[in-house]
Amino acid sequence: MTIPASVKEYLDQQGIRYDVVSHAHTASSLRSAGAANIPGDQLAKSVVVGDERGYVLAIIPATHRLDLGVLSRQMQRRLGLATEPEVGGLFEDCEFGAVPPLGPAYGIRMIVDESLTHCTDVYFEAGDHTDLVHVSGTDFLRLVETAPRGQFSHHI
Repeated sequence: MTIPASVKEYLDQQGIRYDVVSHAHTASSLRSAGAANIPGDQLAKSVVVGDERGYVLAIIPATHRLDLGVLSRQMQRRLGLATEPEVGGLFEDCEFGAVPPLGPAYGIRMIVDESLTHCTDVYFEAGDHTDLVHVSGTDFLRLVETAPRGQFSHHI
């Protein structure tokens, strides 16, 4: 699969320099990091959560697990994990489970775990299970500059 048009267009609109890192097909972000031979704590994983007010992308490292209770308290919302059909409807041009951390490209709010804000390089799913987008840490911060930040995940 090639990088989805919405991902490419958004990155280009934002003036972000990036390259695509291909790897063997994997079923999880952490396995993608291993297959691409990159540190898992530099791979930004998107977890789609929501409530009656809408959806939010919680962006955490692939080496971490989302703490939904902490996130809900930080956002002062009663958030739950989005269902597979909900995620599929939001990210129609992406394979299920390969959601890029580019909420504005899909009209979705984001919140970023603080642990990703100190990386010199950041990788994320390009929209499939065989490609990662690689950006500098500085460019990643530009992509998420308007998103709130917090500590809502823990290392697994």
